[in-house]
Amino acid sequence: MFQAAAKGDINTIIGGIAPDWGPFGSLGNEARVLVEVIMAVAILLCLALAIWGAAKQRIGATALRDTFSAEQGKGLIIAGLTGVFIIGSLGTLFTIVYGMAI
Repeated sequence: MFQAAAKGDINTIIGGIAPDWGPFGSLGNEARVLVEVIMAVAILLCLALAIWGAAKQRIGATALRDTFSAEQGKGLIIAGLTGVFIIGSLGTLFTIVYGMAI
């Protein structure tokens, strides 16, 4: 019988937003924690931006009948979620680029 995930554990799946330190493995522990905190704050700011955009779109589309506010809200939602995706995948992107350079 073949086990597909014999060596893995749950931490490899739900490890959070911490990057896979690949090329940055030589960083000190304090530097790693600092990078993780900065990434977490940036993700929270992007999510807040997306929530603000959703509220602005909802209020502009229904209560005020303001189409400009609704369109601006859509832009904020897209910008916030794109920021979350980019920040969340930075560790993977750095590891891929570093691996291609070697």
